[in-house]
Amino acid sequence: MFIAKEIQTAAYLFASILFILSLGGLSSQESAKRGVFYGIMGMAVAIIATILGQGVAGHTYIIAAIAVASVIGLMVARKVEMTSMPQLVAILHSFVGLAAVLVGFGSYLDPKTQSLTGAEHIIHLTEVYIGIFIGAVTFTGSIIAWGKLEGKIMSKALLYPGRHAVNVALLVVCIILGVLFAGAEGTSGMLYLYIMTAISSFIGIMLVMAIGGGDMPVVVSMLNSYSGWAASAAGFMLGNDLLIVTGALVGSSGAFLSMHMCHAMNRSFVSVILGGFGNAPAKGEAKAIEGEVTSLNHEEVAGLLKEAKSIVIVPGYGMAVAKAQYPIYEMVQTLRKAGKNVRFAIHPVAGRLPGHMNVLLAEANVPYDIVLEMDEINDDMPDTDVVMVIGANDVVNPSAQDDPNSSIYGMPVIEAWKAEKVIIMKRSMSAGYSGEDNPLFYKPNSEMLYGDAKASVEKLLGFLKA
Repeated sequence: MFIAKEIQTAAYLFASILFILSLGGLSSQESAKRGVFYGIMGMAVAIIATILGQGVAGHTYIIAAIAVASVIGLMVARKVEMTSMPQLVAILHSFVGLAAVLVGFGSYLDPKTQSLTGAEHIIHLTEVYIGIFIGAVTFTGSIIAWGKLEGKIMSKALLYPGRHAVNVALLVVCIILGVLFAGAEGTSGMLYLYIMTAISSFIGIMLVMAIGGGDMPVVVSMLNSYSGWAASAAGFMLGNDLLIVTGALVGSSGAFLSMHMCHAMNRSFVSVILGGFGNAPAKGEAKAIEGEVTSLNHEEVAGLLKEAKSIVIVPGYGMAVAKAQYPIYEMVQTLRKAGKNVRFAIHPVAGRLPGHMNVLLAEANVPYDIVLEMDEINDDMPDTDVVMVIGANDVVNPSAQDDPNSSIYGMPVIEAWKAEKVIIMKRSMSAGYSGEDNPLFYKPNSEMLYGDAKASVEKLLGFLKA
């Protein structure tokens, strides 16, 4: 059974509208679930319209493949914890890149491609070449991002002298190979395609390896953009209008998100996408940290919370690992019932994924009106009695403001140290994901509360309710 071309076009248009509504819904926490539903519906319409389109054969195999992939997707989705969501997103981006590469090779070997002549043939070969290039960069770059997020690869930036010159030289080689590829007869250009794929794969590795752990949330959103453009390129190769539109939506929205996050972090967008181009590494030694680390027990911290009128909670990746968002919200409810002004301060890159902390707090049903962004809360810090830093590190590091030799220098941070008292909940004194030590721990108004975040909050609850 096949549907008419006009019906398929209408279905594609409807799916495109649903995808646009999906992106619009994801712009706020209140409408996020509705946005996800629109996205699911749009994808279902797109798949059905494509399968039933004219000229599609092998429906049995296609449906079987979709069924198997759907089961695998459901199993993975049920098992993946929120702490591992960034890694999952990164590895899914790699699948899109790999798909673009495979579609490119398949399209080049397709007899229909070889039957094209003149400008039409050159244009299609250009689509194939660019699609494979973007796909290969996305594939390997996403794997490196997954490795960094998973802790399989060092989070620090891999910087070596002359790396930019090497990348530029490799890009020039790819352009030359592209010219040779476009002029090759028949399928004799396959060798050029193989070489370019290897080079672009290497470029993807080195671009992401050169980006430090502190910028990984930007990298994830950037790879999301790359995967969109790779999908759009695959759409051109396959002549699928919906894939072109959908890829462009993902690519442009991912690029916009990356630019927004770079602005929030005072980072150059061009620098990030080119693996640190223009950002010279610190040449001196980091400032010596002065002061002494002191700690309190749970009863003493509970006493401070009982006396405080204004409390700000700064969540980080440690909260996600401990799954502490549920008891934290219970603690917040207890404090608010006691007349305390309790709010959350969210840094744009807290966690490993854009909006990571917002998702975790929403999961625990924390009201949106007490979840504030960094720019909204920093001015209130001097009037705050207690700041509780729960599993965060780099996003409250004063070195970002006062140490030019720090790798996170220039990144806006939550100015927790300006509060009257700072309680830092951590398992140990280990450095943050960027590898930087945190002078906040040594400040005279800061106290450490060691232990698992969830267990610590539950103990605090016991004292607060006593």
